[in-house]
Amino acid sequence: MPSQIQELRQEQALKQTQNFSQQQLLQAQLVELPVAQLLERVRAEMDDNPALETTSEPAEYSDYSESPESPESSENTDDFDSQHEREERQSALDDALAGIGRDDEELPVYHGGMSSQEEREEMVYGETTSFYDLLKLQMGEIELTDEERYIMEYLIGSLDDDGLLRKSTDNICDELAIYHNINVSHAEIERVLRKLQDFDPAGIGARSLQECLLLQIRRRDDSRLRELMEQVITQYFEEFTKKHWDKIQQALELSDIQAEALMGELRKLNPKPGASLGESVGRSMQQITPDFIVDTQDDGTVTFHLNNGEVPELYVSQSFADTLKEYQNNRENMSRQMKEALLYTKKKVDAAQSFIEAIRMRRHTLTITMQAIIQIQHRFFEDGDEASLRPMILKDVAERTGLDLSTISRVSNSKYAQTRWGMFPLRYFFSDSYVTESGEQLSTRRIKVALRDIIEGEDKKRPLSDDDLKDELARQGFPIARRTVAKYREQLGLPIARLRKI
Repeated sequence: MPSQIQELRQEQALKQTQNFSQQQLLQAQLVELPVAQLLERVRAEMDDNPALETTSEPAEYSDYSESPESPESSENTDDFDSQHEREERQSALDDALAGIGRDDEELPVYHGGMSSQEEREEMVYGETTSFYDLLKLQMGEIELTDEERYIMEYLIGSLDDDGLLRKSTDNICDELAIYHNINVSHAEIERVLRKLQDFDPAGIGARSLQECLLLQIRRRDDSRLRELMEQVITQYFEEFTKKHWDKIQQALELSDIQAEALMGELRKLNPKPGASLGESVGRSMQQITPDFIVDTQDDGTVTFHLNNGEVPELYVSQSFADTLKEYQNNRENMSRQMKEALLYTKKKVDAAQSFIEAIRMRRHTLTITMQAIIQIQHRFFEDGDEASLRPMILKDVAERTGLDLSTISRVSNSKYAQTRWGMFPLRYFFSDSYVTESGEQLSTRRIKVALRDIIEGEDKKRPLSDDDLKDELARQGFPIARRTVAKYREQLGLPIARLRKI
């Protein structure tokens, strides 16, 4: 049997590691917070640290201006699969139907099986995609005039937590005229509302439970089952709300198996589309405060300032600073109790100074990040045209600012900018580029805008195939492959030519 030899070796290796200091971690945390949450963090820090004091006035932030000559850089809702989710949705639908008999104006909210207290405790900030985020992003995918955009934002703001619109369009007309000096007709409100009702999740913007369910059914592909579902909701809605399935089965002349399949599909409908993202519209909108106020002058000059909200100016308590200085000057004659007091005082003063420095660094980071975004996307801030957005990724902003990619990501994931053309999440200004065979860099957003325009202007009796769309895009200066056309068309939610035919 061969002998086994164990050998012990010692080797030297050069290994690079990155360690974050407490100050860097604090700065990273603060830079990620939107202004509303920053105020909460400041209040919590002040409660915990008596050495941190504030003035009664909010902090003053300086403006930044960018002239037109500034350099620019180049660049069907799914069915629920799990039994648990199906039961939750069915329960929500049952609650909503039961509410019709009591009070159609106050339908119960779908919480996904959680109590209100549990929901409050499990709410996540920062990375959570709010309902408002989703609707704003979808607004950027359709053509809207300035007036239509304003109406759309007002409609979104009028949605209840469950995603339904319970204000009448007449009331919205009056509110826009009285409070916002915008005179629009009932028909114009209806037209914009229909566009909103095309957004995801299906059912958003419905004015009643019946309309909400119909919007979801009409997103389905044409089939006998879809026809039966629509017939139930339109012609036998009262029987449906009272769960008189036998009457519905008899009226539609269905077998037991057919009736069971129909009921199963109807139970999958979501009566509360606004709750499907796990964060209600009302709370999300209340917490969305723009972090940047961007103003575009008529001559093309772009200025912006940080929105400080109610965040106050912070400083180290003078009494703590004086006490620390006095203790340090009498260090030699200190008792043990005085030394403990010195350590406590120094710890609190150091923590206050670190927090103030982190706030200052947050201000600096946000300022230079927004400055870089405006430099790159200057044309968009001038004209508000989505097609003017240039290809821009995190790396582009990082190179201009000298900041890490992770820092740019933290800023862009949770901040909003109020502009002349509406309020946008910072990530709205980022888009990938498409590189053609010749090496030309094209903005994917511009390509999508052109593609949508072509499809909207096509002859609906002879809609264009993806090959035809590819040729038309090439004629307009966007030489992309057919598979890329299909991919962008699907991302825009546009069906294939056969399904667009009228």
